[in-house]
Amino acid sequence: MNATIELLKSHRSIRKFTEQKIPHELLLELVRAGQSAATSSHVQAYSVIHVKNPTNRQKIAELAGGQAYVADASDFLVFCADMKRPTEASERTGANVVRGMTEQLLVASVDTALMAQNVAVAAESEGLGICYIGGIRNNPQAVSDLLHLPEHVYPVFGMCIGYPAQTPDIKPRLPVEAILKEDVYDDDQQQVAAFDDTMHRYYRERSGGNKDADWSHNLTPLFDTKLRPHMRDFLIERGFEMK
Repeated sequence: MNATIELLKSHRSIRKFTEQKIPHELLLELVRAGQSAATSSHVQAYSVIHVKNPTNRQKIAELAGGQAYVADASDFLVFCADMKRPTEASERTGANVVRGMTEQLLVASVDTALMAQNVAVAAESEGLGICYIGGIRNNPQAVSDLLHLPEHVYPVFGMCIGYPAQTPDIKPRLPVEAILKEDVYDDDQQQVAAFDDTMHRYYRERSGGNKDADWSHNLTPLFDTKLRPHMRDFLIERGFEMK
């Protein structure tokens, strides 16, 4: 495999960082690399908030569920889906802009995710570690208020970036046979069962035998409750009406 593929396959989330700071020019280069990601119709429907204020970093760490590494990492970025910039640009040309379409929400969210993943890969290529923080959607309105996000902009996730102070094992992924379908969708229960065995061994080894779980059981908290039920109303309030 070439170096790029090996880098991609070596990803792991980093939650402990050294005190070394990322040079500002390097951080700018990471964001520029993010901007080179594919973007639907060249809309570039994202904005990135570099949260430098220590007090705000600590508040976000608490709002995200007490994730201390939000405050401890060298840098913390909040990736926002942004339909304000492109719709206003179109409006300035005289267009009769229609806002609040579901497709606009999808385009902005996908654009943001693609851009962020480019940043993540660029960071890891420089020996940095990253951790996505979806927990900011636990309290998206409070995060939006803290960052002064306007209408038609919403925080999708955060990202800790810094120099790693740990080397965790790479977490196994589903077998490619479960993901890659030929021509049509087919059932993959056999592959899932095998993956449950793989993850059971992984958790037992990583925890010294203290964690008795597998992939399917770990999914239970995500699907046996209404996860973040506030998000629909929040998005509508942001101007993403999903029409």
